[in-house]
Amino acid sequence: MKIAVAKEIEVCERRVALIPDIVARLVKQGLEVLVETGAGDRAFFSDAAYEAAGATIIADTARVWGEADVVLKVSPPQERSDGSSEVELLREGSVLISFLNPLGNPAVAQKLAERKVSALSMEMIPRSTRAQSMDALSSQASISGYKAVLIGAAALPKYFPMLTTAAGTIAPAKVFVMGAGVAGLQAIATARRLGAIVEAFDIRPAVKEEVLSLGAKFVEVKLDEETATAGGYAREISEDSRRRTQELVAAHIKTADVVITTAQVPGKKAPLLVTEEMVMGMKTGSVIVDIAAEQGGNCACTEPGKDIIKHGVTIIGPINLPSSVPVHASQLYSKNLTSLLQLIIKNNAIQIDFGDDIINDACITHAGEIRNSRVKEALQTVVGAG
Repeated sequence: MKIAVAKEIEVCERRVALIPDIVARLVKQGLEVLVETGAGDRAFFSDAAYEAAGATIIADTARVWGEADVVLKVSPPQERSDGSSEVELLREGSVLISFLNPLGNPAVAQKLAERKVSALSMEMIPRSTRAQSMDALSSQASISGYKAVLIGAAALPKYFPMLTTAAGTIAPAKVFVMGAGVAGLQAIATARRLGAIVEAFDIRPAVKEEVLSLGAKFVEVKLDEETATAGGYAREISEDSRRRTQELVAAHIKTADVVITTAQVPGKKAPLLVTEEMVMGMKTGSVIVDIAAEQGGNCACTEPGKDIIKHGVTIIGPINLPSSVPVHASQLYSKNLTSLLQLIIKNNAIQIDFGDDIINDACITHAGEIRNSRVKEALQTVVGAG
């Protein structure tokens, strides 16, 4: 059984699918691990470290992908510089495990199905107690929340903590976190550690206790509709509910020094939480860090991948924040992947058991077909729009 670790070719991706410590454990289990030359370089894991762990280092990309029974990646398959696609490198009947963005870009799922690849999407891991160790969205979102606060603190022309000095007392910064999922909760905790006064908002009332437990004030809105999916994610809300929400948070945004926005809906454009009018009402020198920039942004002024100043406010739209902490991001992701591998590899052979709810939800293509209904719907929408 051969497990391959592919080198990421996306420009901004510094993570690697497996770190050497995890490779050593897989080798001890009797699995052969192939690592593409330089796969871990940008995450500070050398080829020598992989070799010491028992991996075989291979320079030929086509060989790494073509010989593998299971290919592990971070980013979805990309188009290569020579015009070919990484999907074409996969052997028919092999397994691909990666972030695949199947709801946002279902065309990738179509290509994988045509290639007769069994593709497991890390975004589709169910939110259940049993699947916690495989929940890569959560492990990576935690890093995003942490790093967003550090970016905000660095950009703010003020201290975060309260300071009492001979020259006078400095009041603590006020941080407003919008969205109290995994990223938001980590942002709250990090901002509190840095000494800021923190308020947090989320449309899901169930997260109130978690926010309060971290020492933040919870800003609550009463809505007459369900605001969370069965999996615990925020649900897309009606236009009326969105208007009421914006009216409530406007006053809190106005007094904040740093606003961290984290609200995302899988497969959808990020909800608009901060209008340009709200930005105009903020204090000069304030900062917005929009974690949802890749999905269009929670702020009307966000430009993905750019830092801009508008109406005296610095608006930062970071892309792929987990990649900026590649050592620990890779470590956590490696654990997520190997936990999932244990489900599909039995007695040194691949067993895709659709009776297992985790595999059933995560496997989006198998035997030449797209088997996930949500991905099929997303693909039909794209085709219809085209």
